[in-house]
Amino acid sequence: MFRIKFCGITSVADVAAAAAAGADAVGLNFYEKSPRSVDLDTARLISDAVPSGILRIGVFVNAGVDVVRHTSDAIGLDAVQLHGDEPAAFIGRLNGLRVIRAFRARDPDLSSVRTYLEQCRQLDCLPDAVLVDAYQPGQYGGTGHVANWQALVEHRDALAGLPLLLAGGLTAENVAQAISLARPDGVDTASGVESDVARKDPEKMRQFVSEAQLAWATNPAK
Repeated sequence: MFRIKFCGITSVADVAAAAAAGADAVGLNFYEKSPRSVDLDTARLISDAVPSGILRIGVFVNAGVDVVRHTSDAIGLDAVQLHGDEPAAFIGRLNGLRVIRAFRARDPDLSSVRTYLEQCRQLDCLPDAVLVDAYQPGQYGGTGHVANWQALVEHRDALAGLPLLLAGGLTAENVAQAISLARPDGVDTASGVESDVARKDPEKMRQFVSEAQLAWATNPAK
């Protein structure tokens, strides 16, 4: 899916900085309550500026199927990321789209993730990848809190063999440790490369990519 995604991109300048740093995916947040949300017009401008080879991923929280499909078509998204409380059957209604299912995992044995993905399997609608984020009550990502890496070490089988994308409080200072321990297929950060809320920092982006790439060179994904 991707190795390094910078989420909460809000400007063309952010895209340029992400590309220069070496990211291979950018996230556009369509959740209106997020400080990093973008409207369709802004998202189109950003999407048009994304260089070839970098994925455009739309982040949605409890949006309707029609909204997700319309936005994906209008922006030219390469994948959609469901970051809310969408039931397993919702993924089945997005057939034809690449889907990343995000989980704000709160249980140390990942039992809720296991149960959800088993429901997906029964409905023949497994997502293309699983993103594990930190749990904070009433919040849907971008909190800066660190996810439970140890749970991923001990209960990786809960992910049904799907690619693991790790989020939750990742920064240049801790991404190498996260990769070494959890062995994700990709990493995702928003606040971890910002100088202020919704303001991406090009130097922090470069440092993050450098640390992640070095960590993968010595700790391949499982």
